[in-house]
Amino acid sequence: MIPTFLKKSLFNKSTRKSLATSKTAATPPINRLYRKLSGQALDVAVKVQHMGELPTFDNRDEVLTFYVLQEYSRSNSLLIDLQTQEHHLPPALQPVKDAVHQIDENAAMIFLHHPKARDRQLSPRLSRLVSAVLQNPELTIQLVPVSILWGRAPEKEDSLFKLLMSDNWQDPSILKQLFNIGVMGRDTFVQFHTPRDLRELVNEHLIGGEDSAAASIVKDSSHALVPVADSNIALVSSLQLQLNTYLDKQRASMIGPDLSDRRNLVEKLIHSPAIAHAIQAEAEREGITVTEARAVAKGYANEMVNDYSYPVIRACERFLTWLWTQLYDGVDVHHFERVRELATDHEIIYVPSHRSHVDYLLLSYAIYKQGLSIPYIAAGDNLNVPVLGPFLRGAVAFFIRRSFRGNHLYSAVLREYMHTLITRSTPIEYFIEGGRSRSGRLLPPKMGLLSMTVHSQLRQMNKPVVFIPTYIGYERIMEGGTYIGELKGKPKESESLMGLLKVSRKIERIFGHVHLSFGTPLHIEDFMKKYDVKAGSLPAGRTDSPFDANMMTMIDNIGIKIMQNINKAAVINPVSLLSLVLLSSPKSALDEEVCRDQISLYQDIARQIPYADDTTVTDMTPQAIIEYGIKLKLIERTPHILGDIIQVAGKQAPLLSYFRNNILHVFILLSFIAALVARNGRIKRSRLDNIVTQLYPFLQSELFLHYPAHGLMAVLNQKIDNLIAHGLIVDLGDDVLGAPEANTSSYQKLEVLAAPVEQSLERYFLTLALLAQQGSGNLTAEEAVDLCHLLGQRLSVLYADDIPDFFDRALFISFINALIRLDYLTPDSETGVLHFDQRIDDIAHHAKYVLNPDMMQILQQVASLDEDDIAHAITEISNKKQRKFGRKR
Repeated sequence: MIPTFLKKSLFNKSTRKSLATSKTAATPPINRLYRKLSGQALDVAVKVQHMGELPTFDNRDEVLTFYVLQEYSRSNSLLIDLQTQEHHLPPALQPVKDAVHQIDENAAMIFLHHPKARDRQLSPRLSRLVSAVLQNPELTIQLVPVSILWGRAPEKEDSLFKLLMSDNWQDPSILKQLFNIGVMGRDTFVQFHTPRDLRELVNEHLIGGEDSAAASIVKDSSHALVPVADSNIALVSSLQLQLNTYLDKQRASMIGPDLSDRRNLVEKLIHSPAIAHAIQAEAEREGITVTEARAVAKGYANEMVNDYSYPVIRACERFLTWLWTQLYDGVDVHHFERVRELATDHEIIYVPSHRSHVDYLLLSYAIYKQGLSIPYIAAGDNLNVPVLGPFLRGAVAFFIRRSFRGNHLYSAVLREYMHTLITRSTPIEYFIEGGRSRSGRLLPPKMGLLSMTVHSQLRQMNKPVVFIPTYIGYERIMEGGTYIGELKGKPKESESLMGLLKVSRKIERIFGHVHLSFGTPLHIEDFMKKYDVKAGSLPAGRTDSPFDANMMTMIDNIGIKIMQNINKAAVINPVSLLSLVLLSSPKSALDEEVCRDQISLYQDIARQIPYADDTTVTDMTPQAIIEYGIKLKLIERTPHILGDIIQVAGKQAPLLSYFRNNILHVFILLSFIAALVARNGRIKRSRLDNIVTQLYPFLQSELFLHYPAHGLMAVLNQKIDNLIAHGLIVDLGDDVLGAPEANTSSYQKLEVLAAPVEQSLERYFLTLALLAQQGSGNLTAEEAVDLCHLLGQRLSVLYADDIPDFFDRALFISFINALIRLDYLTPDSETGVLHFDQRIDDIAHHAKYVLNPDMMQILQQVASLDEDDIAHAITEISNKKQRKFGRKR
């Protein structure tokens, strides 16, 4: 479940008591009785969900608090009064009296649309409070904007219901109030927004000199702003407009934009200038009529466009609330307030990591429960099947094909649909990795939907786009066993919820906690400034306008930054820590005391030199972490007279490698430093720096590390100093670093810390050895990846305890691409074969400083393939790919 926020008492007991006695006495008994009975009845009929965290109030006795609502109604008044009582806030329906400043209000509520404001359309109470602030420089009044939603269904465009129940009636309708309470009462939401000082708001409007009200204001001898005449209509009107606009934006961020009927949306999409141009081009390209091309385009639009259904959303919320309660001990949300702050004035694009089918359900559920509009989700068309497809479409999924390369019309329709959503300020969610990660590492970003997002923004900017990188971390996943099988060559299972349910039956329902961590937002405007890309630089009526070189570089950079910010928002949870420690130990087992010490070491390092400000470290004690792992049946304790042994439970090692890889990036540089010191006994600091610097770009590419190359030395020095402080490295002087004495606890900790980087370096050396032995100009990039993948599988089965990292083809692709990007490899423009020089051997030379001689010998042997081996392997791989492609078709 989404954790309930603590209800902090903002007043001490004595203050609350004095407020209650002094102000209640001023309320006539008949009014008190009416409010009490009405409040009790409303409390029974209405179930309120509070959204967001309670803001921090100024709780000084001399500060007067007023709540600002848009619409006046008795039900709204009573509802807010009940909420202020429940959350121990300044009471809403008690009189507010201040004889010194001549304030005498019968309630602490300001209604921007009030029936008594017919003549000038100004709130009478707001007018009085503004005058009081202008006349009394020592008076402090805080305004607390409040949003009330009787239901969260977006309104329909051109809806008769919207007309009948609209909020712009001059008088509050009893029918409307009864409808709100009777029909929507169990689906009511309230949010208290950040308080604002009324004096600050007034000064903002006056100091700029832009309001006509400024002409009627002067300063007296005490430098207080006071009205010259008895009217400050323009000032109050401006303030009221500002508050009303603020609450309108908050409402829009909570329920989303008004909905267009799906059929009308498809028609508008197909008849837009951009699609009309694409249809004409398709007709000419394919030799068909415009009518036929339009019918094809309409079919594409019907295939992808969603069909928002509030009843479906409510049903999903109830079902998922039950499901998360059954599956998880808790769903922990981190850093969400930064999203809430941006939601009103930005087009939000959520770009989460993709590790499970649960991701899109979990993320949308959390966003909805946190009080923001549910995002429209880009889903694969493999989920668009009978029964399930319409249901997901109603839950704001829009379906896209996995591949549409070369289909210009489909691409145009999808681009225009994305542009329509973005210009309507609809929040969107898509998985930039494309598919689910099978290894626990982030996958390289796919640029399709990202480039469409940028294309829309360069055509027309309604609201500036901001990307929200989101880290999703599990402690167990339903598809774990399936992932391991797929990495080892089993056919990929269909990505469907039915497949998920099938898997869930095979796994015990103990899944621990889930963590959603919202990373540092990335504003598209910052990238546009960096790469000198101007808004409106693409024609508004076209979907096929090409990007120039600057734009392409900008898109690539946005993609990498998104991945880096996802990793920066990582949560180091108990299971990932246990996995990192135990899988780095011989036979995946440690003495329990040693295990505790190693976990404590990782926690200390992660807190003392955080990977990033957004990175979160579990606050569980090492012993509690061990007990938690046993509870989840991932590890087990073996009693022994000389001390209990903690080891990975049977057949869980491959699965635990997945969770280790979730946080591998946090500790990889520490591991590299530890490996260089441990394998050499002593090493010059300058040599260590040179080796890390040369190999860092490959680790950075694989794990999306955020440290820039130009600042790497400072990072290394900080980490080395930290390891020295922990006693894991010894400063021997004269620029020499050494390992602790063998057989000491410090040396054992260093050995465990050194292990995680070794598998990455083993893959690198395996690839380099294969390239060197085959020679320059003999293998294409694809052939090199395929052969390395085969060799990695063989190595893992024979020598690496069947850990699935070597089975992950994406890791070899990443390394080969990094070698090409850094000009170590040059593909031939015609044949595609890779050319290289002595520098390949120079990189491989560094392996001897990290890998032990036995492993280097094994890697050399495994990589020794003759021409017949190569030819046979390439033929078999080619045949397998053809069979797989045939099945897909």
